[in-house]
Amino acid sequence: MGSQEENGDFCLRYHVGHMGKFGHEFLEFEFTRDGKLRYANNSNYKNDTMIRKEVYVSPAVIRECRRMVLDSQIMQEDDSNWPEPDRVGRQELEIKMGNEHISFATTKIGAVAEVKKCADPEGFQNFHWLVQDLRVFVLHLISLHFKIKPI
Repeated sequence: MGSQEENGDFCLRYHVGHMGKFGHEFLEFEFTRDGKLRYANNSNYKNDTMIRKEVYVSPAVIRECRRMVLDSQIMQEDDSNWPEPDRVGRQELEIKMGNEHISFATTKIGAVAEVKKCADPEGFQNFHWLVQDLRVFVLHLISLHFKIKPI
C-alpha cells in the first residue's frame, strides 16, 4: 500500500437496526481515528440488556480493517440504486479513509437473494459481503477481548 489510504485518517461506523415488538433493536460498531473500537448491541428480547464495549485496537487491526475496505472496492460504489431503508430495518455504513468519505444507507438484508433483485446487484453485493466480513471481524474481536458472546 504505502499510499494515502494507509497514512491518512481512517474511521468506520456501521449500524443496523429496526423497530420491533421489543423496541429499537440494533447492532453498532465504530473504529475511531484514535484506534478505539466501540461496540453496542441492543436486543430487548427476553429483557436482555444493552451490551456496550470499548477497546483500543492495535495498528495491525486497523490495517486489516482498511485492507478489507480497500479489497471490497466499496469506496467506488453509489447507493442511489439500492433499496431505501424501510419497516424491515436500516443499515448504515460510513467510512473515512484519507480524503475520501462515503456514507451508505439501505434496508436490512435478510437473504442474498434480495441482493440480486436490486437495481445495482453488483454494488449492493459488494456492500453486503463487506458488511458481513466486518461484522464477523468485530464480533470476534469483542468476544476475544471481553470473553462474552455478543451474537
